[in-house]
Amino acid sequence: MISFLFYFIYLTGVRDLHYKMAFLACSVQPTNPRFGGIEMPLDAITPEMMKRQMTEGEWKHMYEMSHDRNLYQNLISSLFPSIHGNDEVKRGILLMLFGGVAKTTVEKTTLRGDINCCIVGDPSTAKSQFLKQVSEFSPRAVYTSGKASSAAGLTAAVVKDEESSDFVIEAGALMLADNGVCCIDEFDKMDPRDQVAIHEAMEQQTISIAKAGVRATLNARTSILAAANPIGGRYDRAKSLQQNIALSAPIMSRFDLFFILVDECNEVVDYAIARKIVDLHSNIEESVEKVYSKEEVLQYITFARKFKPIISKEAAELLVRHYHRLRLRDSTTTGKSTWRITVRQLESMIRLAEAMARMEISDEVQPKHVKEAYRLLNKSIIRVEQPDIHLDEQDEPMTEDGEPETQTSGEAEAPKRKLVLSFEEYKTLSNMIVMHMRREEAKVEEGEQGGIHRSDVIEWYLNTIEDQIESEDELLEKKQLVEKVIDRLIYHDQVIISLTKVGLKGNQQDEEENPLLVVHPNYIIDQ
Repeated sequence: MISFLFYFIYLTGVRDLHYKMAFLACSVQPTNPRFGGIEMPLDAITPEMMKRQMTEGEWKHMYEMSHDRNLYQNLISSLFPSIHGNDEVKRGILLMLFGGVAKTTVEKTTLRGDINCCIVGDPSTAKSQFLKQVSEFSPRAVYTSGKASSAAGLTAAVVKDEESSDFVIEAGALMLADNGVCCIDEFDKMDPRDQVAIHEAMEQQTISIAKAGVRATLNARTSILAAANPIGGRYDRAKSLQQNIALSAPIMSRFDLFFILVDECNEVVDYAIARKIVDLHSNIEESVEKVYSKEEVLQYITFARKFKPIISKEAAELLVRHYHRLRLRDSTTTGKSTWRITVRQLESMIRLAEAMARMEISDEVQPKHVKEAYRLLNKSIIRVEQPDIHLDEQDEPMTEDGEPETQTSGEAEAPKRKLVLSFEEYKTLSNMIVMHMRREEAKVEEGEQGGIHRSDVIEWYLNTIEDQIESEDELLEKKQLVEKVIDRLIYHDQVIISLTKVGLKGNQQDEEENPLLVVHPNYIIDQ
């Protein structure tokens, strides 16, 4: 009947009909709420209604998926089977698909539940591949490019209708992706004036229009997945995040998660990526590891989004403690900090924790969900602006003019190997040292032993990793490394305090070479 009516409209023309509204269509397909379609408002569909629409086999499979111990990993491997590595990015996108819980306060203020993610990285790091797969997977996703999109194309435009000569609203990408995902590639290529236009859509999730006598407030309840290239084509880890991308501070603060993809040379990773790409071009299906099909993942996500988990008392207390830790660490950070920890990061943590609870089909946000949300937030935002740690920057001999001394005569010495640690390695090693020193300080307070000296810390570290040392040269290298790290913690980071005391019988030289060390009482270990 519907097809006949549309065919009749096509033959006679819309102007010949006396209806106020008519639809022209090329094809009509029924929607299925089990697989992302809608036959009624999304809020009206409850888990019980979806259960009644499922067969017994589908419901049993849904129950088995919810009790899968490796559900987190199996979902990301099934959702992105052709992309190697980048598990943290996959986890963030997966939680974005589950989303948090949208709320309305007593004052009728809307708190968004959708999660916004931004992927920044070098070329050929699969940024666009992530966006393409999400746009093809999600039933209400829109893919667009920032270079080819204007403010009106992203939000909405007011145009004059050719037939009625009235001004009408044409929906943009954010409106078309309502209750879905808007994937914006080349986000950094957008004009700054166009970036300002989506401020309201990213936070309030509305689009306000006042043009040509048309005033309207439209819904844009969508998650934004953006991809941006760094300035100059390569991400410079010596610079901050804001210095690497051409985005304003207000836009950056509206993203819940930032992921940095750096194209580094690694023999193992490069071989695995090359093997994956060759297998994909060879159409080898065995190389693609998928636990669940995309239909099963979509059905599970659609079902899980009907739940509205409530934050438990223990989870609320843990959220407050983690936010306090982030704020305290932000205020005590030395140097210029690009990213300011604000209440938006607290709200991001809440949304991520609710998405974790939804993924596990839980009616309550538990502390374990908060811990994973804090870990992911800490992994993405807090550490993106940390460069590599150069431990031998101050060791080069200087001339009287303050310039590095160059060798002019004699035999040329072998080039000295530079001691460089990534920020992750440096933070892991420094945390080991600080935790050991605090354990020893606790023994000192109990009267079990005296203070801990610099040589004691070095000896403890070498004994801890003795099974990893195979030669004398490697032992000397590890000893030099830990000495440099301790010196940096003392003189640069000021995490460790060096105590020296010289009395009548004191040996000043011994005290300076092997001083007593204590951890700064206000230092908080960054987990």
